[in-house]
Parts: sequence; C-alpha cells; structure tokens
Amino acid sequence: MTQFAEDGFALIPEVLMQGECASIAKQASQPSSAAAGTRGLLSHAWCRTLAKTIQRHPALSRFIPPDLVAVQCTYFEKSLDTNWLVPVHQDLSIPVAERVSEPSLTGWSEKEGALYVQAPVGVLEQLVAVRIHIDACGAEDGPLRIVPGSHRRGRISAEEAPAIRQSRAEWVCVAEQGSVLLMRPLLLHASSKATGSSKRRVLHFLFGPRSLPFDLRWHETV
Repeated sequence: MTQFAEDGFALIPEVLMQGECASIAKQASQPSSAAAGTRGLLSHAWCRTLAKTIQRHPALSRFIPPDLVAVQCTYFEKSLDTNWLVPVHQDLSIPVAERVSEPSLTGWSEKEGALYVQAPVGVLEQLVAVRIHIDACGAEDGPLRIVPGSHRRGRISAEEAPAIRQSRAEWVCVAEQGSVLLMRPLLLHASSKATGSSKRRVLHFLFGPRSLPFDLRWHETV
C-alpha cells in the first residue's frame, strides 16, 4: 500500500482466469457497444455483479476501501482497426445525475447520454480506477504509459503536463491477460497507437465515495 500511495498505481497479476476474461469480452463487446468502446456498462446486471466481485477480491480489496462504490465502467477495444492515441492527461471528469450551480464545478459535458463534470481535487483524490486486462497487453498494443507519483501534485494544467512527464521515467503497463491495474485518476497518463496485430481490450471501473459535495449525485452506483 505504501508504493500505491507513493506511485499512484499497482499492477496485480492473475486476478482473472482465461475463461473469465473470455466471458467478460463476450458480454462487453455486444453489438450495442461502440466500435472502440462504451462508457455505460454499469447499467448491465453482469457488470454490476462484477463490480462487487472486484471490490471483494482478496488481491484488490485492500486498494478499494469498503466505503467506496462503483460509479462507472468503460470498455476500451484498441486494435489496428479501432486505433487511437491519447496525449498525457489526468482523468478529471465524473458522471453525475444532474447539473449543479457551483463555481468550482467546471467542464460540464454530455457523453453517451450521461452528464459529466470536472470535480474538485478533494473528490478526485478519493477515486480509484480498476483496469481489467481482458487480453494480454504488449508493448505494441498501445499500452498505458504512466508518470509515477504525479497524482500527488493535484490538478495539473495542460501546459505543465508535458514538462512533468519528461521530468521522470514513465512506467509502461505491459500486462498479462487477467491482470488488473489499479490507479489514481489524477495520475498523468497517456497511450500511443497500437502497432501490433492483437486486440487490447480493457474494462475500466471507477470507484468513488458514496456521497459527493455540493448536492451532487452520481449518475449511478453499485
């Protein structure tokens, strides 16, 4: 836990078996999902059950406090056919039920029918992201690239982020199938395009505090 607090991430191997990953892939990539992914999986019963299983898993539970709830699940599918790169950034937006008039709440947007807002740092510091590697992710599969410890700097401007990224060595998330990456969303992270022939499918859960400030409410919770 000390390393997780310092670096802001931990990679846990062999959390799910091959058959479990195959089952998740089949359910996550239904025709209703967008080609490159979707943000709205938490509304599905199988996904809600998986969220509870993850939080109780012996290898993961120490990273996810019991008072947190699952608030979002996103499916990503990166390959040569559905390919993209993401510049270095922090994950600042959270899904909420309705708009609230409060100056510290910024960056309101709507994605796939859900409302999002950039939350205050005090909220973002409590969040834990849990990324399930449905497939093995090699160096040619566009893996996540993390700047260790950057989550402890609070909110970082777009102008500052590249310099901070260059100031310390990145950690590249090369991972086996069934492994899980836990990370703080305030970590600076990026990913390049895939150059290999494999798929990189990831299920990305977000866990947060049950209650939010300023009368905000989560879009949905488990």
